[in-house]
Order: sequence, then structure tokens, then C-alpha cells
Amino acid sequence: MTANSAIPETLARAIRRTLPRGRLAISCPAGCPTLPLYLFDPQVLEGPLSHDEAQAVVAEPAYWSFCWASGQVLAQWILDHPEQVRGRRVLDFGSGSGVVAVAAASVGAAEAIACDLDPDALAAAEANAILNGVRVTLCDDWHRRPGEIDLITAADVLYDRDNRPFLRMFREAAKGVLLADSRVKDLAEPGYEVLEMVPATTWPDLNEFEEFNRVRLYRAGCW
Repeated sequence: MTANSAIPETLARAIRRTLPRGRLAISCPAGCPTLPLYLFDPQVLEGPLSHDEAQAVVAEPAYWSFCWASGQVLAQWILDHPEQVRGRRVLDFGSGSGVVAVAAASVGAAEAIACDLDPDALAAAEANAILNGVRVTLCDDWHRRPGEIDLITAADVLYDRDNRPFLRMFREAAKGVLLADSRVKDLAEPGYEVLEMVPATTWPDLNEFEEFNRVRLYRAGCW
């Protein structure tokens, strides 16, 4: 589904900062097909990126304009297990497009908080929530997050090894943690158990290595 005329202007400007000829479209990721999102439209790429375009993408990547494989898996798990989220206060760390926060709000979370340092990601999370008829709270700093969080969710935040200390911080900050990751084969972190491994592909497809198309879902804490 595409509806470019419905794209919020703030997001349209944001994607053009990364890629001048870039645009967004409303589409439903294969891994969570009931959640439409404003995502990058690959149809604009008729041929390879120029040198200047490639440099712009590297300098200011619009992570929020893709629905990463782990985000899809985590969002769909929440949709399939609403009783694990309903009535709970949920904070989604590194929210990106906001797909996980939107899923939590959709199944009746008491509050779904999208937490991300990138203001464009927060704008995307808010727009995607509105698109799905739900509301999310925005948080631009983990260290200034609201108190009394019941559940922390996070998808593909371990691509940077410097983020591994967050695994302990998540457990200390909330009663429960749901983590999805396609980059680390062995989490090797006390307190986390593997729930399942699910095949998934980033949407739009980035033709990533096959190993990045297998998402491990972990759980920690009290349930």
C-alpha cells in the first residue's frame, strides 16, 4: 500500500536530509503485516547511489525509515501474546520506527513509551502510532525516562558492543525485559533466556547477509 500524499511533512523533510531523492510510503512489513508504517520507498532508487548520496546516507542514516527484522519479530510476538503486555507500562528502547511501541499500545499497554535519541525517530514513532490509531509517549533520553516501568523492550540494539551494559541496566530498571537481536549469536548475559528464533527480513529488504535474517528473542525478569 502506498499513499505518498499522506506522508507527514516532518518525515518527508527528514528522509530528504539523508537522501535528496528519497521518499516514504505507507507499507506493511512482512513480519508484522497488520501494522502499517511510514517507511522508505525503494522504488525511488532507479540505479546506484551517487558518491554524494552514499556519503549522506553514511553521515546521517535514517534508521527509523526501515523496519528492522528484530523489530518485526518483537512486535509480532507482542501482538500474538497480548496478555504479556496488556495493562503494563512498557518502554521501548532505541525505538526507531516505533513498531514495537505501536504493537504494545495496540494490545492495551497501560502506557507505551518510545525512547530514542534521534528526534526524527521520535517523530516517526508518533506518526506511526497515529497511523495505527494508538498513542505513544515520547522519551528522548534513557537517563530521564519515566519511573516505574513494568517491561522494557529492545530490538537490534547490540550492533554496537558499547551497548552491552544496557542488558544489565534493563533488568535493573524494570520487572521484565523482552529483547530481540539478529547480530549477536551468543548473548552470554546472566538472566536472559531464549524464547525462540524466527526468520525475518528487514523491510524494505536491504539484502543483508543470511545470518542477519535469523532473529533470537530473549526474555528476562519476572512474568
